[in-house]
Amino acid sequence: MEKNQIIDLEITDLSYEAMGVAHYNGMTVFVTNALPGEVVSAKILKVKKNFAFAKIEKIKKESPDRVNVKLNQGVQSGLASLAHIKYDKQLDFKRNQVVNLLKKAHLENIEVGETLASPEEVGYRNKAQVPVREVNGQLEIGFFRRHSHDLMPLTHFFTTDPEIDRVLVAVRDILRKYKVPAYDEINNNGEVRYLEVRRSKSTGEMMVILVCLHKDFMQLPNVAAEVSQIPGVSGLILNHNPKKTNVILGPKDYLVFGNDQITDQIGDLKFRISPQSFFQINSLQTPRLYNLAIKQADLKPDDVVIDAYSGIGTIGLSVAKHVKAVRGIEVVRDAIKDAKDNAKLDNAKLNDITNAKYYLGKAEEIMPRWAKSGLKTDVVFVDPPRKGLTPEFINAAVKTGPKKIVYISCNPATLVRDLQLFQEKSYEFNRIDPVDMFPQTPHVESVTVLERTEK
Repeated sequence: MEKNQIIDLEITDLSYEAMGVAHYNGMTVFVTNALPGEVVSAKILKVKKNFAFAKIEKIKKESPDRVNVKLNQGVQSGLASLAHIKYDKQLDFKRNQVVNLLKKAHLENIEVGETLASPEEVGYRNKAQVPVREVNGQLEIGFFRRHSHDLMPLTHFFTTDPEIDRVLVAVRDILRKYKVPAYDEINNNGEVRYLEVRRSKSTGEMMVILVCLHKDFMQLPNVAAEVSQIPGVSGLILNHNPKKTNVILGPKDYLVFGNDQITDQIGDLKFRISPQSFFQINSLQTPRLYNLAIKQADLKPDDVVIDAYSGIGTIGLSVAKHVKAVRGIEVVRDAIKDAKDNAKLDNAKLNDITNAKYYLGKAEEIMPRWAKSGLKTDVVFVDPPRKGLTPEFINAAVKTGPKKIVYISCNPATLVRDLQLFQEKSYEFNRIDPVDMFPQTPHVESVTVLERTEK
């Protein structure tokens, strides 16, 4: 087998990245956008020792589960790698990810629920962060091709709220009009590195964030004046990121005009969101995720809850009305400020939650101090990033002696790893419920409740 060779392949499976899996002369071949049951003519793109990558040249036998979407192959593989699969089959694929990981861990006895479908299958994302680069002498927005920093210009992002797409293009055109230079990452010069737009599903207000190499630039007043005229935009923030880094946002934000927060809603609760604060991407699915977690946790009125990785308080405040007290921990200072504001929402008393308190710091440092001081908790909620929990955090959580640990995960691989660590510390679980927060992508969220057992 060699690069650029064209071969016929029968697709037998899907990889965890949703690539078709085939076998050819003892080699495993991963084929972009191919489906099990299909026979394809494929062009070999890259050959390794035991496997190869290929792309479809022609589908000779098509799967009945295929959806023909009007997306070029680069966009589909980079932003929506399940877009060619019927939605019910996407849900099955995500459930199977969890099932297969449990089998590998010899946990076949664990029940896995059906994946909870999203109310919106496309256009659901309430935030877009897109790179800004110069392509053929012109400022462009888009996304990086997979495994590269080559920008593919784009104006329709498929999974993003169409209103956000509209604003992204409008701001791009304003930047072009005033000849604002795009960032050059090789030489670490230019100006605008990323363009971010956040939109509230409940109010429609939008926040525009320019991630820039400098704190200010010559054309900013003209750019701001025109951005302020875009319908729906309630504020413009300049985020200063001077370092040569892959990290998108720098540490400092400067309000250029309007409001530096937007307000969105989860269930009957309102939340103010700052530029750097985490808020779940799928606004309509989030209350369904939290309601599932609350239901599975079977909370009691006298429970004391810790909300670790609390962000702006979305989980903790959703839980608060069901329990005696909530203690939230978050390492991002602006998020803690938002969480405290969101409990009361200033003097408006829109949420008026008095039994939730928030603490700035790392959970793995704060929780051992609480345990040492004698604090006992009933339930710990965790919603960590994709890398999962650290052993230090797991030890700290266990030391507070909770009856239950509710684990909301966005990565089933690190979830299963962490669940096994909890098992070693006398916490058991019997069910995982997948939730589709990211339709058209391989990502799967899930809810697991662990209960303390006595050895």
